[in-house]
Amino acid sequence: MTKEKLSSSLEDYLEVIYNIIDKSEKVRAIDISRELNVSRASVTEALKKLADKQLINYGRYDMISMTEEGKKQALGVIEKHNTLQYFFEEIMGLEHAEAATTACKIEHIISQNVLDRFTALKNFHKTNPEYIEAFQKYYRDK
Repeated sequence: MTKEKLSSSLEDYLEVIYNIIDKSEKVRAIDISRELNVSRASVTEALKKLADKQLINYGRYDMISMTEEGKKQALGVIEKHNTLQYFFEEIMGLEHAEAATTACKIEHIISQNVLDRFTALKNFHKTNPEYIEAFQKYYRDK
């Protein structure tokens, strides 16, 4: 198992694989290709890299499955994405699509320390929504 940092692209593949498995329990290279809008050759290359890092189980004509470490890393990326999207959508008041796109870009570069602060702000918002509402009103009225 590896603990080295994955590239943004490989994190995206891991996230998509996890989400497809979560929905249908089966994932093929073509499913990933469609979801990410990339070529089958790009998917094959990424799958080989993820398999080499022991994050997925992959054989050329077999279904793809995730290792425990792969699931753990995928869930970490998903947690970052969800926390950031919540911040941009619920706190900053961005539209869903812009919040999701922005979260996807930032999830790959954010440090754990910064993510912890976003998480704390999210939790603060859930227990003290009036402060965020005051900020949103201030922003709208400026």
